[in-house]
Parts: sequence; structure tokens; C-alpha cells
Amino acid sequence: MKRSAWSMALCATVALFCVSPLLAQQKAPLSPPETATGTIGGSSITIKYSSPRVRGREGKIFGPGGLIQRTHKEYPVWRAGANSATALHTDHNLKIGDVSVPAGDYTLFVDIANPDQWTLIISKETKEWGLAYNASDDLGRTPMTMSKPASMVEDLTWSITSDSITLSWEDHTASVPVSAE
Repeated sequence: MKRSAWSMALCATVALFCVSPLLAQQKAPLSPPETATGTIGGSSITIKYSSPRVRGREGKIFGPGGLIQRTHKEYPVWRAGANSATALHTDHNLKIGDVSVPAGDYTLFVDIANPDQWTLIISKETKEWGLAYNASDDLGRTPMTMSKPASMVEDLTWSITSDSITLSWEDHTASVPVSAE
């Protein structure tokens, strides 16, 4: 009986050591992957991004010494999300702000040097991590319309409506008009 109890305890301990790493890997990511989809003038648009959370850092995300400046070597150009770069796909030609965007895949960045006037950057470079911004890959840049959300936005969110693309996080909302070409 002693040997059987000891064997069972040993098996349980070994099983715990084997399963523990698997359980640890099941933890939710701090910036989970998200997808915004929409249709503009019959054109299907998708934005794939990772959504960081404010997590108690309200007022400490943007601006000098803020989270974005401390964590992005290309500051003030920001990948407008976390983890891999924010990706845009369109099935048809679009006009985003004043930039003509042919059907295809792109990376979105945002120049946040002026906290009251952001600029959307559409890059031809794709499938990158988002920390190696290169201006020579720009398809174009366009100003965004800034506003304050009604309340603090905890989760970074990209959204697509019938005539605009919007980025909201913390105490910033930035939109750009979009139309089919």
C-alpha cells in the first residue's frame, strides 16, 4: 500500500510538472490580436492589429516621456498597435484621406509628434514587426481629424465605418475619411 501511494504521488508530481508549462502558455496576451472589417463603396477593408490596454497608465501613453516614446525607437512614428505592425488589406482601390491606395496589402503607421494633429502613414512594406519604419516605403501620408472620446478608451481600437477609418485609445480619437475610387 505504501509503494502504491508513493507511486501515485510521484506520478501526480510528474504530471503537474508536465502540465504546468502548458497552463502557463494559456494565459491571455497583454495585447490580443484584433481585426476591424468594413465595406466602403463595395470595397472590403480589413485592419489587423494587436490591441494594447491602458492598464492604469492613463495620461502616460502619449507625449514626451510617455509609453509610446519610451518603447518605439522610430518615435514619433508609431505602429498604431502592439506586437506586429498594423496591417491593412483592401480588395479595391481606395482614397484614404488624400492618398490613392491601390487594392492590396499595406502597413499602417501614425506620426504622433503633435498630440493634437496625427498623420496616418500608409506604407508599402508589409509583414513586418512594426519597429523598423522606413519613410522610403511610404505610399503616402494624410492628416487625421482629432477628437476626444466621451470616456477613456481602455483597449486600442481600430474601426471602419461606411466613410472613415478611426483609431481610438486612451484619450485620443483620430479619424480619416475613406472612399472607393
